Amino acid sequence: MATGWAGDGAVQDQIDATVKDAIKRVRSQLPQGPGLKHCEECDADIPEARRRAVPGVRLCVDCQQARDAENSASAAGYNRRGSKDSQLR
Repeated sequence: MATGWAGDGAVQDQIDATVKDAIKRVRSQLPQGPGLKHCEECDADIPEARRRAVPGVRLCVDCQQARDAENSASAAGYNRRGSKDSQLR
């Protein structure tokens, strides 16, 4: 299908690149190294089961949930490559 300047599959290429970038960003934020026995924010014990399930764990469940809530509010996300809808406006 001809789309002017964009080649065939250009929209899918943009979608694929956006997904790959998001996966790369999230993987870079994963904890590294040995897990802690105590939360680095509130000093609560981190259970052995959590340390086995989440390699490199640094926070207890409560502190991790609070941090995730903060991050999800600020990381609403945007499509820096532009979407088809934004180009039609």
